[in-house]
Amino acid sequence: MSTGARICETDGCGKESRLQCPTCIKLGIEGSYFCSQECFKDNWATHKAVHKKQRMKDHLAKSEYKNLWPGYVYTGTLRPHSVSPKRMVLPNIEKPDYADHVNGYPASEMAVRGSTQIKVLNSDDIATLREACRLGREVLDIAYGAVKVGVTTDEIDQVVHEACMERNCYPSPLNYHQFPKSCCTSVNEVICHGIPDGRPLEDGDILNIDITVYYKGFHGDLNETFFVGKVDEKSKKLVNVAYECLMQAIDAVHPGVRYRELGNIIMKHAQTNGCSVVRTYCGHGIHRLFHTAPSVPHYSKNKAIGVMKPGHAFTIEPMISEGTWKDQTWPDNWTAVTEDGKRSAQFEHTLLVTETGCEVLTIRPELNRRGHFLDQLDKEETSQ
Repeated sequence: MSTGARICETDGCGKESRLQCPTCIKLGIEGSYFCSQECFKDNWATHKAVHKKQRMKDHLAKSEYKNLWPGYVYTGTLRPHSVSPKRMVLPNIEKPDYADHVNGYPASEMAVRGSTQIKVLNSDDIATLREACRLGREVLDIAYGAVKVGVTTDEIDQVVHEACMERNCYPSPLNYHQFPKSCCTSVNEVICHGIPDGRPLEDGDILNIDITVYYKGFHGDLNETFFVGKVDEKSKKLVNVAYECLMQAIDAVHPGVRYRELGNIIMKHAQTNGCSVVRTYCGHGIHRLFHTAPSVPHYSKNKAIGVMKPGHAFTIEPMISEGTWKDQTWPDNWTAVTEDGKRSAQFEHTLLVTETGCEVLTIRPELNRRGHFLDQLDKEETSQ
């Protein structure tokens, strides 16, 4: 309430007014006086636009949004924000070969680029890969705990980086081909490779956090998509379909299965649910190398080479979009977004082919295997 009299903002009213909108007071908006609750309610549909405008102004001030690429036409509503300096790695942490290279060049990986030969891991390799994946899972679980409205993705990146340091892990994305951060954070229409920055997360966002850690010479890779605040039903469906696509593909992993078959399973489920499958990016072999053979496309009728054998380690990581499967990349040369600006979701696990099927190396512990996505749905059902 205000003690000073003003004129009611209702068109044609003209009465002296002392009632002020409580939301405007909270947001620091001057004016917004009404003569009665009735006038206030009658004007709510148009008046609330004042709140939205002020919130956007405050948001841009907090997030230090900068027009980095004048003339670039964005496909959706997301914009790049300020990026903090690259974080320092403790001197005792074992690093991959690209970590200190000026161009982030992964020499060992590039030496076998183009080869379709799939490495069969021995028991010692498997034991260490399993350990790296377990630590990667721990880091993602910690990152999930930081996800909430108002937190920036740069703050999440700091949480990830510190969690890696505490576990004597190198965050694999850091300086990989000069990627500037310790994890990828992909919001809304970003398909993958989003760079953590100063944008605060907003109520209704969906956020994918992609974690890879390097430990004792092996990489462990996984990602999940999370809800930020209250997410609409359309987004929930998209995230659910992406999760189901991954889990159905995992169910098909057995010795003797062709890698190309996984795309048929994923695409069928996505299209049945009115979604599309991104084709530019695929799953990949992983062990001492971050990305290597086999390539694992997520769309049908692909030409992937290779048959699954015990000892193969690779990722499945389908990117599922609401609209078109086509993508484009921001001028930062990393951030991949949907061509139509609609949302995209993703889930990823690192898998090991066994004699009878597969082991999901990045799964949550035995007593809590389902993943955060299903936990999020449980919480919403309980609160209703």
